[in-house]
Amino acid sequence: MKKSRKIGLIAAAVVIVGVGGVWGLSTLNGASSNIDPARLATAETGVMLRSVVATGKVEPITKVEIKSKANGIIERLLVDVDQVVAPGQVLAELDKENLTARMREARANLQAAEAAHEAAVASLKKNEIEAEAPELEYAKRSTARAQQLFEQKLVSQSQLDEAKTTLDQALNRQRAASGQLVIARARVAEASANVAQARAAVERADEELANATIKAPIRATVLTRDVEIGSPVSSILNLGANASLVMTLGDIERVFVRGRVDEADIGQVRLGQAAKITTETFRDRVFEGRVTQISPIGVERDNVTTFEVEVSIENPGKELKANMTANAEIILEEFPGSLLVPEAAVTYDNQRNAFVDVADAGARNGRRRVPVKVGIGNGTRIQITSGLEAGDKVVLPG
Repeated sequence: MKKSRKIGLIAAAVVIVGVGGVWGLSTLNGASSNIDPARLATAETGVMLRSVVATGKVEPITKVEIKSKANGIIERLLVDVDQVVAPGQVLAELDKENLTARMREARANLQAAEAAHEAAVASLKKNEIEAEAPELEYAKRSTARAQQLFEQKLVSQSQLDEAKTTLDQALNRQRAASGQLVIARARVAEASANVAQARAAVERADEELANATIKAPIRATVLTRDVEIGSPVSSILNLGANASLVMTLGDIERVFVRGRVDEADIGQVRLGQAAKITTETFRDRVFEGRVTQISPIGVERDNVTTFEVEVSIENPGKELKANMTANAEIILEEFPGSLLVPEAAVTYDNQRNAFVDVADAGARNGRRRVPVKVGIGNGTRIQITSGLEAGDKVVLPG
């Protein structure tokens, strides 16, 4: 009886140990199931890019501020924002009533000046004829004949004196005509100057009238319209840069991002290098661009020197809008066929040796620490040069 009870107790103990062993083994083998699948990432083969990022605003390649050359009131606005305009297309017109009146006045003054000039020319011709004094020769011959007759006692003294008086009068008229000729020529010159001045006034009035029609200088898109019908505008000829802004045009079919690159990286940036542009608006889309300008002079701020770089982007669909915030990632080098993992998966010890945790169901806690050698990273993913293989599952920090 005691022997059979002892055997029963031993069997029960074996059963308990067996159950405990199975539970322990399942706990060990199931440790990896405790890792959240969201914390697992697969080592994948891809292209690693070494790049620098220049952050800035999207700007049109060409941007023009439209200001009026004439003072006046906006009477008509013929375009609206986002409309594409052609060179020479009318954008706006000012009230032309006063300008038209000035034009009529200027033309009337020109006609008066031209008439005065014609009168001065006619007077000059008259004075030229008088200055030639055709009767002077006749008076000289008459006096000479009277002198001969007087010497022959054929005419009296009074008749000789009368001939001499006629000659003197002819000489006086010639001298007076010569003096008037100088005056007449001066009046013609003055009249010519008045005509030129009046003609210039007409041209100026005509130009002011033409300036009241504001036209597009380039093919572009209307970015802003800063006035409305009835708005007063001041002339750029009078106020310069402080003149009223009518509208802003820009060619946004080609845009650029102007950003800054640290001096440590600028030596590797070259004209024509490819760049990838991302924006807050299109977070899942990458636009292609190229470096088109590198500033030859750096700017120091807070003891950091940076250089301005422009990246141009073709934008035929005009999806990129002016003043959008954008990041231009300038590609310095490409490493195809690289083994890549998230940078967050890599940890370092005090000696800067790199490690990753690889998911391993056979390990005690479901993971196995593996030393690796790393290459370059881009802030999101990093290149693994040894220690892992494609398809390995790495554990991200919790």
